[in-house]
Amino acid sequence: MEKKTLDYDVAIIGGGAAGLTAGIYCGRARLKTILFEKSLVGGLATYTDEIENYPGFADPQKGIELMRKFEAQAKRFGVEFKLTDVKGVRLLEDGWKLVETFRVNYRVKAVIIATGGKPRLTGAKNEENFLYDKGISFCATCDAAYYTGKEVLVVGSGDAAIEEGLFLTKFARKVKVSVIHDEGILDANKVAQEQAFANPKMEFIWNTMVEEYQGEERLERVILRHTKTGELIPVEVDGAFLFIGYLPDTGLFEGLIALNEQGYIITNERMETNVEGIYAAGDVREKYLRQVATAVGDGAIAAVAAEHYITGSDYLQNQLLAGEKPKLIYVWEPASQCCRELLPVIEELDGKYKEKLDIEKVDVYKSQFLINKLCGQMPEALPAVISVVNGEVKEVACTGLTGEKLHRLALELLNR
Repeated sequence: MEKKTLDYDVAIIGGGAAGLTAGIYCGRARLKTILFEKSLVGGLATYTDEIENYPGFADPQKGIELMRKFEAQAKRFGVEFKLTDVKGVRLLEDGWKLVETFRVNYRVKAVIIATGGKPRLTGAKNEENFLYDKGISFCATCDAAYYTGKEVLVVGSGDAAIEEGLFLTKFARKVKVSVIHDEGILDANKVAQEQAFANPKMEFIWNTMVEEYQGEERLERVILRHTKTGELIPVEVDGAFLFIGYLPDTGLFEGLIALNEQGYIITNERMETNVEGIYAAGDVREKYLRQVATAVGDGAIAAVAAEHYITGSDYLQNQLLAGEKPKLIYVWEPASQCCRELLPVIEELDGKYKEKLDIEKVDVYKSQFLINKLCGQMPEALPAVISVVNGEVKEVACTGLTGEKLHRLALELLNR
């Protein structure tokens, strides 16, 4: 049975902070938008008990509550949500993209990838046997209550490890922390460090890495190895929480777009990948800082870039390259005096040859995508004039433009 295919303007893959923000901006731009999330809307931020550094809130915000606000705002602007796994993304010959799910295919003009990351594992012996409901967790907010009055081990030394460890002390009897560094050295922020060192429920095991997980049906014991002496240290616990970083969730896009050696998506400052009409935002892309605040910025930029791409593509096909009459396209920048000086000449040509020649003005600041599509790259100088016949660019003139030369170019275009 052939799958049903539905058309949308934008598909957002991933419903974390970046994806939700992209949805808000796309929806507000009146783009028909669908957002795919395979597990929990809100992404990794929902696993954080308190977010203290998101601007606009004097008091700490619970991650899940903040993400619910993001979700509600996206829905208010008409974004559709699909809780399903995306199986693939393909490029179509007409420039559209095909997003494939189990039951339905979605034909879209632009794709924003915001799939984030997945927890990094330690690689220790027997780890796969105890994941999730067997004793190894990655979310203190989700699972802390289960360990009320019990002992747990936290693995990691960064913000997530220490802050989530502190949260666990509200429930667990003892929170032991395996840290790879020398005594007293953590990678977390200073406030979290001070709180952790002052908390009597937290116990640090320095210079250690996980060697093995042991237990019958559930995790009962973690064997640590001292990084300097090689000594094996058995730690009796009821559960373990791993906070040692994340890996980009980009396996679906290998061979489609450019990734770096670590698997992160390579983008420019406009969140554009190396494939036209595909963007990336948030933790999934190559970047310096991975926080909710930076994910929000990425999502906003990706959405605006996608909107410009879609409107530019439509304008290109339906206006600049359409119609039977030849076209003279004036590429200009309003802030340039040279560009402004030639505007009266352009208006004169428009009035003189209106029946035989279409004249269009394109603001280079607003329409860089259009210029790149028409010329292959930005003209060497502005203003520039592009001659189009039968939907094809025939000439780009950008040096020594005068009123006399513009008249000559118009006549040459009419005589082609």
